[in-house]
Amino acid sequence: MTGLAGGHGTKLRHGGQILVEQLRLHGVARVFSVPGESFLAALDGLHDSGIANIVCRHEGGAAMMAEASGKLTGRPGVAFVTRGPGATNASAGIHIARQDSTPMILFVGQIARNHRDREAFQEVDYRAFFGPLAKWAAEVEDTARLPEYINRAFHVAMSGRPGPVVLALPEDMLSDVSTAPALPPTAPARAGVSLDQVHAIMASLSRAERPLIIAGGSDWSAEAAEDLRRFAESQNLPVTVTFRRQDHFDNRAPQYAGDLGVGMNPKLSSRLREADMLLVLGSRLGDIATGGYELMDPAEAGKTILHVHPDPDLPGSVFRTDLAITARPSDMVAALAAQNAASGKWADWTRSARAEYEAWQKPKETPGSVKMEAVVGWLSANLPDDAILTNGAGNYAAFLHRYFRFKRYGTQLAPTSGSMGYGFPAAIAAKLHDPAKVVVCLAGDGCFQMTLNEMSTARQHGANVVTVVANNGRYGTIRMHQERHYPGRVSGTDLANPDFAALARAYGGHGEVVEATDDFSAAFERALAAERPAVIELKLDPEALSTGLTLSETRALGERTHRL
Repeated sequence: MTGLAGGHGTKLRHGGQILVEQLRLHGVARVFSVPGESFLAALDGLHDSGIANIVCRHEGGAAMMAEASGKLTGRPGVAFVTRGPGATNASAGIHIARQDSTPMILFVGQIARNHRDREAFQEVDYRAFFGPLAKWAAEVEDTARLPEYINRAFHVAMSGRPGPVVLALPEDMLSDVSTAPALPPTAPARAGVSLDQVHAIMASLSRAERPLIIAGGSDWSAEAAEDLRRFAESQNLPVTVTFRRQDHFDNRAPQYAGDLGVGMNPKLSSRLREADMLLVLGSRLGDIATGGYELMDPAEAGKTILHVHPDPDLPGSVFRTDLAITARPSDMVAALAAQNAASGKWADWTRSARAEYEAWQKPKETPGSVKMEAVVGWLSANLPDDAILTNGAGNYAAFLHRYFRFKRYGTQLAPTSGSMGYGFPAAIAAKLHDPAKVVVCLAGDGCFQMTLNEMSTARQHGANVVTVVANNGRYGTIRMHQERHYPGRVSGTDLANPDFAALARAYGGHGEVVEATDDFSAAFERALAAERPAVIELKLDPEALSTGLTLSETRALGERTHRL
């Protein structure tokens, strides 16, 4: 088709070629897909395009890889899936991107236009299905309008609060031809930061006695993390980060006070209650950061809140806000870091916050021959500063949050949405993005089994990640809640697991089992040296339920609570 000349000197191309042409103009280097007959023309367009097509084993894994790519680059990660079950499988990745404010575009193959509204094979109304999940969901009816729709998809995904976009592509629309000219990308819309806003923040700070910075959200960078460090250092202000955003601030810095996440330091919970002013940079300030809205009650004024967020509708939507600024957090911290006036007013407040964090870092010993606190501590002390750590959801992740010190921006890939199965696909995306970096996935036995089929994807595309599987034979987080609320009544939380190391070897990877903490370091070095996707299975004691309590202690606490 590309050899046929169209009007106005533009070549006649089919829709798949027009689509890929637009992806190239937007700088897309890699897409993630599970192939389907509904978008054959797009697959043809990718052929010889220079864009790598990472063929995945499940649409959920493909969507999670695309979401992780968006986190890593700040540009939309791109995935292609087929209609019906392919699209519904991919919806988990869209939900992650929405809650994590990650730019992402999902292209969904769709039934032919003349089959619509007949409940044709795999027919779904994607506007209705993805409307509540995505920032924008649309269907392209006209081949000639593909450049317009794709430009808008990139613009919406990156503007304001970033997020996911879904475009449905009817198969006959994709195979149709057009002379539609390519469109260069739309210039991004950015709200600037004014000196008046900066001065208002500084004036409010000067009146505070117990201020706290809360950093989170997306639209950050290594430069922004460094700017925040310089600002916090010059003002001697304590900095906290929100759930799974620990790489937004160097955890070694004296101003770092910890993360407002699941299972947060009780001392930090108290400090949030006591703070009289919050400078919120990029975070939505949601239920996890506020302890289920109990550490801060939206119905009470209580604190001065200065909220910087790229979405003008978000500040003030839950908590009463004293100053709402529509801006990217990275732009604001750059302006704040340029302020020359230094302050030592909060030295004692900041020093005590840091001391509480250091105390929380001291390992609490768990039962068994393999101790997660020691494994994570070894990783924190021995991995390169730029190593990327990924995880999904489960009690195992609490050890990472508590005991690992993140040193640089871009080294933590984890779902604030709490999605299981995320860590392994995210690790593959990270290794493909930067093969020179060490990439380590921490996964629970339940979490890993949700996406471990992507081991085949990792092997095929040379993503040599190391996955550390915490195997305690159960869905640990649910068992913890179960023992608290229904002590001793175990139901639906036990797992029969495979030999994870043997499974890794069956995929052509490297696999080992570690049954004693002292054996972990040598096993990890062998895994790195294998130059294949590697799995290290940790045999954990069933009593090792969480960072704070054993299984028996959790059950006893539940029993005491129920007796009261």
